[in-house]
Amino acid sequence: MTESSKVIGIVLFDGVEELDAVGPWEVLAYWTLNHPEDEYRVITLSPSGEVVTCAKGMRITPDHSFANAPALEVLLHPGGRGTRPLSRNQEHLAWVRDQAASTSLITSVCTGSLVYAAAGLLRNRPATTHWGALDELAALDSTIKIDETSRFVDDIDVITSAGVSAGIDMALHLVSRLSFPDRAVEVRRGIQYDPEPPV
Repeated sequence: MTESSKVIGIVLFDGVEELDAVGPWEVLAYWTLNHPEDEYRVITLSPSGEVVTCAKGMRITPDHSFANAPALEVLLHPGGRGTRPLSRNQEHLAWVRDQAASTSLITSVCTGSLVYAAAGLLRNRPATTHWGALDELAALDSTIKIDETSRFVDDIDVITSAGVSAGIDMALHLVSRLSFPDRAVEVRRGIQYDPEPPV
């Protein structure tokens, strides 16, 4: 992995849901660290670059601010309660639109899709979000073709996923899409992601 590698950026912000960000990070970091020949690397970034406090109190120091981050190939926007103020923050929405214009792919986990909807990026597209926020997504843009059942929805240059743990599924799909299906299988086994819920 080199500085010239294609960059996947995970957005962090106050109120981000921990697993929305850390779940995909685990998948993508395992992949990129074990397969530098695929020429991707994953970073975190936040508006200011300062420590963020997540929804349940975890504190994370981003790698970069928006201003000093490298150019991104893929943007991943997590969800969490902090997405509601971001969906009304015109500066953040403008930055997201700029990223959508300059990256090859934007992805979201959980209510990260609310930010994309507020930015006008899901117009006439299929998309999903956390089951508890489906009505909010519809209210932001009535043209969205909401998928209430899928773990993630791939619409070529936009991928949205359902809530929290669904971001891990989406990230594995991303590995498969950006590399090879066998890579995704290797990553899934490596992180021992094989859900058998006890309840």
